[in-house]
Amino acid sequence: MAWWRESVLLPRQRAYRAGRSAETMAVALLRLKGYRILTRDYRAGVGELDIVARRGRLLAVVEVKRRRTMRGALEAVTPRQQRRIARATELFVARHAGFDDLDIRFDVIVVLPRRPPRHIMDAWRP
Repeated sequence: MAWWRESVLLPRQRAYRAGRSAETMAVALLRLKGYRILTRDYRAGVGELDIVARRGRLLAVVEVKRRRTMRGALEAVTPRQQRRIARATELFVARHAGFDDLDIRFDVIVVLPRRPPRHIMDAWRP
C-alpha cells in the first residue's frame, strides 16, 4: 500500500491492520512449529479467540498481543480477558465434535516492534 494511503487511515483502522498483521505473523510461527490452524477470530457470545490451533492431542488457544514492550503485552492479558477466553473456548469445544477429549492449553504470542514474535506456552490456566 502506498504511504499516502496509509496516512489517511483512522487510528482505529491502523490498529485493526496492525493487529491482523500480528495475527498473520503468529499463524506463520505456529505453522512452522507444526501446528494446524483450526480457526482465526472465532467469535462466541461470551468472548473471542484469536487463534485455535492443534498439534497432535493438544488444542492451543492463542491470544495475540502486539505491543511496544513485553511487559505491556503480558499485562494486556487481564484476568477478565482470560475468563472470557476460557468461556469462549468451552463453547468452541462444545460446538466441534472430537475436541472434547484433547488437552487444552492457553498460549500468548507477543509481537514486538522489530523483533520476531515470541510464543509463550501455557501462559495461564483457568
